[in-house]
Amino acid sequence: MNTFKGKMKQAFRKAVGARHFATIVIGVAVISVLPFSSSSIHAERDALKSKMFVLSEPASELVHEKALQNGTVLQSFAFDNVNQHIYVVQLMAGGQQLPGETAVVSGAKRDANGDLALTQLDMQGNKLGYMYLKGFGHGVQIGVETVGETAYLWTETDSVKEGSSGWGTQIARFPFENGKILSSESPEIVKHRLVEGADRTTVNIDAESGLLTMRYRIDGSFRFGVYELEEIKRNHYKPLADVPQPVVGTFQGFASYGGYLYLLEGNSYGSGGSVAPTGNTYITAVDLNTGEVIDKQLITAGDTLSFREPEGLGIHLTDRKHPQKAQLSFGFASNFTPNRLANIYYVDRLLPAEAIVNSEHP
Repeated sequence: MNTFKGKMKQAFRKAVGARHFATIVIGVAVISVLPFSSSSIHAERDALKSKMFVLSEPASELVHEKALQNGTVLQSFAFDNVNQHIYVVQLMAGGQQLPGETAVVSGAKRDANGDLALTQLDMQGNKLGYMYLKGFGHGVQIGVETVGETAYLWTETDSVKEGSSGWGTQIARFPFENGKILSSESPEIVKHRLVEGADRTTVNIDAESGLLTMRYRIDGSFRFGVYELEEIKRNHYKPLADVPQPVVGTFQGFASYGGYLYLLEGNSYGSGGSVAPTGNTYITAVDLNTGEVIDKQLITAGDTLSFREPEGLGIHLTDRKHPQKAQLSFGFASNFTPNRLANIYYVDRLLPAEAIVNSEHP
């Protein structure tokens, strides 16, 4: 990835105010500008503008210690903001034999294959349905797009084994169908390869802004690309923004909302330097227009939970009539193997980034 070229393009966009351009020839100072639409310029700029969640606010509890389809740790979750459902993904538990399989499969084999369990919950965390996804990946982050009453899941897919786990190499869209078992080659799945040569692909949907954010690894480094969701569905893969992942601890999930990207990191008590009751769970806020870290806060919610491993971020739009009212939600796994439980907390105060920075640094 030529980051210098990307910075030059970004600087040029700001200088001329155009979305589409031809080339900048450095040293010769030849600049040619293609025709552009003023409406498309405003659409791009507006998409990456928003207020920022105040990460230092005390968090509220949404879901407390609920069982999922399997007893493994939740990996990530996402909201169906229309039908008010939560979708949670986890590594498929060992000791199961699904239809079409010749024997019981171990948990280690499920992990290596990238086999996932997907659970549909109501907003109180009660189980409504499930799916099994074979050969998809590790489930680091998922997204939901709602069309009418149908929830379409966006996930990684085409898992490739690295170390002891399977990881996705592109992203996929498919409808939720209770009780369905999908493989990575099932006809219901529509796949998209947004960045050639990328792997470790995971995805989040910003329903309020109509954006899709993909985390991916290329040339050994992680990046985040932001795209217009409808353009991806037309197989047009031009990013609105593409920023590097800042230095974080153990990565556990991400979500974008307007112009900001939120990153979750941390470990369960007793590992990776996490000590009860404080732990080492942090959320970092990144400006998607610049890649700059704007805020990073220690998260102490759920400090009485056993185990308490941070897992997944999601944006919940609580009022369809006022989509700017949102909650930044984050998950924790609790309890003990083989009966891990799911917990979700949230913060919901939004302010301009300048107000947050000024209040913390008078």
